[in-house]
Amino acid sequence: MFYIGFDLGSSSVKAALIDSSTGKTIGVSQYPDQEMKIIAKQNGWAEQDPELWWDNCCKVTQKLLTQTGISSQSIKGIGIAYQMHGMVIVDGDQKVLRPSIIWCDSRAVSIGNDAFRDLGEDKCISHLLNSPGNFTLSKLKWVKENEPEIFDKVDKLLLPGDYIAMKLTGETTTTISGLSEGIMWDFKQNQLADWLFDHMGITPDVIPTIVPTFSNQGKVTKKASKEIGLPAGIPVLYRAGDQPNNALSLNAFEPGEIAATGGTSGVVYAISDRMQTKESLRINNFAHVNYTKERPLIGKLLNINGAGILYSWMQQNIASKDATYQDMNQLAAMVPVGSEGLHILPFGNGAERMLNNQSKGAHMSNLNFNIHQKGHLFRAALEGIAFSFVYGIDILKNDGVDLSAIKAGNDNLFRSEIFSYTVATLVGADINIIDTTGAVGAARAAGVSSGSFKTLDEAFSTSEHIKTYHPLKGKKSYEEFYEVWKQDLENQYHT
Repeated sequence: MFYIGFDLGSSSVKAALIDSSTGKTIGVSQYPDQEMKIIAKQNGWAEQDPELWWDNCCKVTQKLLTQTGISSQSIKGIGIAYQMHGMVIVDGDQKVLRPSIIWCDSRAVSIGNDAFRDLGEDKCISHLLNSPGNFTLSKLKWVKENEPEIFDKVDKLLLPGDYIAMKLTGETTTTISGLSEGIMWDFKQNQLADWLFDHMGITPDVIPTIVPTFSNQGKVTKKASKEIGLPAGIPVLYRAGDQPNNALSLNAFEPGEIAATGGTSGVVYAISDRMQTKESLRINNFAHVNYTKERPLIGKLLNINGAGILYSWMQQNIASKDATYQDMNQLAAMVPVGSEGLHILPFGNGAERMLNNQSKGAHMSNLNFNIHQKGHLFRAALEGIAFSFVYGIDILKNDGVDLSAIKAGNDNLFRSEIFSYTVATLVGADINIIDTTGAVGAARAAGVSSGSFKTLDEAFSTSEHIKTYHPLKGKKSYEEFYEVWKQDLENQYHT
């Protein structure tokens, strides 16, 4: 028997099958191969059609079953991971009323900022652990103000994963973790933030039934079964946003553990048992997947926009034709630590929240035409991205994270020894590289929910450990160059 996991991103939908007795991955697939279209009717807007998400879930399921040769009748449960912060609104017949306003849409910034000011920073931070910001409830307030004829028809407010669960089960439900990512959960009172809804002029009745993250969240209907090709009656057993789910996939559940990703942008997601924050404007705080009232574990999320995109830009514009990242890494490895004085601030991918939402572009300093060559540029890029991760981790430490270990997927950045050893050495912690995906994690979580695995640790014990980067002994030179880099950052960004 098997569990299937879905990971709904804004680019594609991934699906994975795991063996219910061992937890081992049987197959992983994605659809479509080309990125899903994002609708941008105005600058700063970003929307997607939820029906497209469902259609792609159906197609990736058939692709995965064909690829693995597994019969759909042998699947016993479903786990769902999804792109965070999106807004899906449906009427009383569960009909979508407008395209989803997704995570990278910035139209509701002023609404969240006004609520933060009017309600009081102290109250928002102590109860929500965040500013209302440009998150899901603020996006619904935008609809109320700008599309009243649509708002009047709203029956339920859903997150992207809630929508997929609704399509599967015919039931509208959500989770505490999901409500916290939409900045709708009052951590101090351990309930929906009714006072925030009142301020927004939105009835809390739009929130669907709250179910535990790990639970039977409804069963696949006959209608959904015909569309997606999974057996009617099997349960949806787990649901979480992509970053909490990524941490789960990496077996990060305890205070002090950090789950990191190093793609186009970078994410550092730290587990904490502290219900306070001093950094609500630079990091976000969400209920982690194993959050309970008795043991309220929080995921502190820090995003770094200018990360792998810098190295990708180097590959496209600086590297030799057809050069791979491995080729670039080899050239960079021939250059000493510190890139002989060349350093780069990688923040050229929009406003950086950890730099107080400043957007001043990337910066290169001390370029010497007589010394520096391609290898220097590549090493300085890797070091600059690594330094930005360290800078972000320092912010998390200042917010009470007692770092014990870092876990990361096998992303391009973490395949670079220069990048990974630089981070590990400066923060003084091992980095464990694990081969997994969000869809695999969601499938394993479904197994935990149904009881196939007794504990989370048991479910993820079969994750493939690839490598561990230990802090290097020669730390002094790394510290010296990091301090020079940080001084340049503070001069450029006035942090």
